[in-house]
Amino acid sequence: MPRFETWQMELHGHRVIYRTAGSGAPVVLIHGMVNSSRHWEEVALRLATEYRVIAPDLIGHGDSATPRGDYSMGAHAAFIRDVLAVLGIERATIVGHSLGGGVAMQFFYQFPQYVERLVLISSGGLGREVSPLLRTATLPGAQGLLAMGSHRKVLAGAWRAGERLRASGNNTGIYLQAIVRALRPLERRGARGAFVHTLRSVIDARGQRVSATDRLYLLRGIPTLVVWGERDRTIPLAHGRLTHEAVPHSSFVTLPRAAHFPHLEDPDGLAAALREFIASSEPGTTSDRAWAALMAPRAQQTRLA
Repeated sequence: MPRFETWQMELHGHRVIYRTAGSGAPVVLIHGMVNSSRHWEEVALRLATEYRVIAPDLIGHGDSATPRGDYSMGAHAAFIRDVLAVLGIERATIVGHSLGGGVAMQFFYQFPQYVERLVLISSGGLGREVSPLLRTATLPGAQGLLAMGSHRKVLAGAWRAGERLRASGNNTGIYLQAIVRALRPLERRGARGAFVHTLRSVIDARGQRVSATDRLYLLRGIPTLVVWGERDRTIPLAHGRLTHEAVPHSSFVTLPRAAHFPHLEDPDGLAAALREFIASSEPGTTSDRAWAALMAPRAQQTRLA
C-alpha cells in the first residue's frame, strides 16, 4: 500500500517540507492558504497507485520555514519551479486548490514548459468575490485578532458548535468547521505573519485583487480541469463556471458533498475526477514559438514615432 512520506530539503537556505507517494507520471498538488501538504493525504494516496504525487508545503505554510520575505504569487510559483528542479521533474500535471490554484496559474504563466495539464480546485484569482472573513483578515490589526481566534480552546469550541449545527441539518456547520480548519495552522506567530503577508498580496477589503482572467486564453493548448464544491461559500461556484466557459476545451466538475475544501470533504470524488481527467487527456506542450503565436493576435503594436 502506498505511503505519503514526508521529506525535507534546504532551498535557498530555508527548510522546505514536501510529501510524496507512488510512482509514475508526476502530479504536483499545491495547497491553499493556511493549508499544508498534509491536507492532500487522502487524495494523494488514491492517486499514488498510478502516479508519482508530490505535495510541497509552500514557504510560510505547514512545516516549511516562515522567513520574512516575498509571499507574492510570483514568489510561490518560483518556489514550485525550484522544488521540481531539485527533484528532477521536468514536466507534470499541476493541481492547485484555492490560493494554490492561483499559484498554479501563475506557475503556468511563468514556466509553461513545465505544465502538461492544469487543474484548478475552488481556485482563487478567477473573480473579485471572496468571503467576508478573508476580506476582514486583510485589515490593520488582523494579526492580533488571528492570534485570539486561533487559540486552541476557541477552535475546539467552534468545531463542536459546527458539529451540533450539522447534526441538526444546518449547513452553516460545514462553513464553521471550514473556518476552524483554516485557522488551526495559525497558532504559530510566524505562520500568522506569513498568512497575513500572503493574504494581502492577493486580497484587500474589496475582494480579490489578483486576477488571471485576462490570460486564460493562453491555456488553449493545455488540458484544463476546473473542480468546485457545490457548497462553497468562500469563493463562488460562478467563478468556476465562467472559467470553464473562457478556457477552450476545458472540463468542469462539481462535487455536491464538498464546500471549499473538496480534498478534505470529498477525497473520493475529487480523486476520481482527477484520475479520469488525467487518463482521458494527452499531455499538453507549450514551446516559445507556440507561446508567441497565442499572444500575437491580442498584442497589437502601434508605432509611436
